[in-house]
Amino acid sequence: MAEKNLPQTIEGYDRLLKGLKERIRQAQVQAALSVNQGLILLYWQVGRRISEEMNRRGWGANVVVRLSQDLKSAFPEMKGFSPRNLRYMRSFAEAYADQQFLQQSVAKIPWGHNVRILDHVKKDTERRWYVQQTIQHGWSREVLVLQIESRLYQRQGKAISNFEQTLPDPQSDLANQVLKDPYAFDFLSLDSAAHERDIERSLVDHIQRFLLELGIGFAFVGRQYHLEVAEQDFYIDLLFYHLRLRCFVVVELKAIEFKPEYAGKMNFYLSVVDELLRHSDDQPSIGLILCKKQNKLMAEYALRDVNKPIGISEFRLTEALPDKLQGQLPTIEELEAELESKQFQPNK
Repeated sequence: MAEKNLPQTIEGYDRLLKGLKERIRQAQVQAALSVNQGLILLYWQVGRRISEEMNRRGWGANVVVRLSQDLKSAFPEMKGFSPRNLRYMRSFAEAYADQQFLQQSVAKIPWGHNVRILDHVKKDTERRWYVQQTIQHGWSREVLVLQIESRLYQRQGKAISNFEQTLPDPQSDLANQVLKDPYAFDFLSLDSAAHERDIERSLVDHIQRFLLELGIGFAFVGRQYHLEVAEQDFYIDLLFYHLRLRCFVVVELKAIEFKPEYAGKMNFYLSVVDELLRHSDDQPSIGLILCKKQNKLMAEYALRDVNKPIGISEFRLTEALPDKLQGQLPTIEELEAELESKQFQPNK
């Protein structure tokens, strides 16, 4: 094996090992290593020292194997000093040179989350975004990987909308961040020719995963939500309430390419919802038109003179999500109980 070929003496190695042992002992005294932040900061310090010495002295990869053996021998009660994990520590330290961001953000998420980000995300700005989103939303490791693999960073805030013209600051900025393009409904067992009602029904049947794709803050109000105007019946495909935006979100599904008349109908729905459902402390309702295909120029023209906030995005039907996500979100019963506790009654 590789470790048998290591020389008995390496210039500077003993000093490195001694320094690492002292640093580890200090960390054990200052904070119990079961506390995540202390452990993450220790891993960063170990990784930085390994990186500095390997780069300065030109050591090969085998030195990590020897370090692993000696650290395990010195601290037999501790886990985490495998050659693989020491390599992750080195990559971790090289990825986060900004110690302020490390202490204020990166050290707040578990090591397993940090390893997944290192594995899947190579750009610094994107890594930082996933770290902050993990802290904000409390993502499990499985949900974090799903969001990375679905390219959430690239899709976030990409919907075509008229929010800047129809919503005040900072509501318009927050609304833009909430919507994405495209939406990936890859948990539905439907072919590309599925009709709107089939998609709508399946989304409600998979409401937990649908809410995950929509993002944090969406509460499901109803499907085919009934509105009565001038003794005529109208039905909204899907109605939500967004807890951060403090407003209703009307969702209309179109299994074909976007058409300009969809914006006019959505404008009508939003006027009715604002009149009948919106409470005095709610923000203006927002519309989201989900289409099988979106023509950017046509969508921009359709929204130009509309006075209600509307976003337009594509949706995609692809392969299924992993089963391990089950249990990560509230059950249907829990969602229904939450909705029953909130009074979404028409204004009198």
